[in-house]
Amino acid sequence: MSQPRQIAPGATYLLTRRVMRRHFLLRPDAAINQLLVYALAVSARRYGIEVHALCAMSTHLHLVVTDVQGVLPRFLQFYHRLIALGTKVLRQWEGPVWDHEATSVVQLVTQAAVVEKIAYVLANPVAAGLVRHAREWPGVKVDVGDLGRGVLHALRPSAYLNPKNPQWVEQATLSLALPPTIEQENAEAFRLQVAAELERQEAQAHAEAEQQGRRFSGAERASEISPYERATSREELGARNPTFAVGRNQGDAWRTAKAAVCAFRISYRTALKQWCAGVRNAVFPVGTWWMRTFHGARVNDATLAA
Repeated sequence: MSQPRQIAPGATYLLTRRVMRRHFLLRPDAAINQLLVYALAVSARRYGIEVHALCAMSTHLHLVVTDVQGVLPRFLQFYHRLIALGTKVLRQWEGPVWDHEATSVVQLVTQAAVVEKIAYVLANPVAAGLVRHAREWPGVKVDVGDLGRGVLHALRPSAYLNPKNPQWVEQATLSLALPPTIEQENAEAFRLQVAAELERQEAQAHAEAEQQGRRFSGAERASEISPYERATSREELGARNPTFAVGRNQGDAWRTAKAAVCAFRISYRTALKQWCAGVRNAVFPVGTWWMRTFHGARVNDATLAA
């Protein structure tokens, strides 16, 4: 049985979803890039999600978002379904698009974690040995200068969306938002922090490539590889999938975050035990999503009003 996950309004997350068996189905080209941006813009608007950063790799997607309304599962279901259906048409793909593993959802509980994970998302093509600098990646991405002020645009993909359906607008736009911990007057300082961390991660990737005698394949080759091929690089099996991140050198922030997760899980299990025993007025902890959404369970929202 999986651990219960707290879905609280206003939380910021690093989201990662992987393609089935590491096929290059999301290989960057005009049609796939259009689909990814359009699907994200429509889905984010529908569920009130604020998007801070993204990078679409050929085998997986990275997003950093804030779930303003506490509806992250609904957003992920809608967004990933749109991409899967569109990819099936564009690639003439009959099997599943997404890996059987659930989306990786890592809550970013400090500003340091937000800075590091946004830089991690942007640096992903460099860390993968595809391009020497993040700005060279031909797939859907955000540049440091766009953080909190860029706007993504995409026309409606003609492959499978019905133009007569009003929910599929002709052109979708997505304004990139600053993370909620960043005030507008501090936006430029925030972008400088991300730029410095991105430079550090790029330098680390360059050093590792040189040490291992690897060359960067380049944007052109990444765009030309067959989407039906699979990544052959070694990937650790059974790797840890963290619940939260606090960033480097954050003192007791890790212990505080861990204690909060443990407290939620204990409170949740206590309420679930009561519920299973027939106590329908059992009160679940704030951030309980599944039991509230599908079973109408009571949730203690007092802390949200505080």
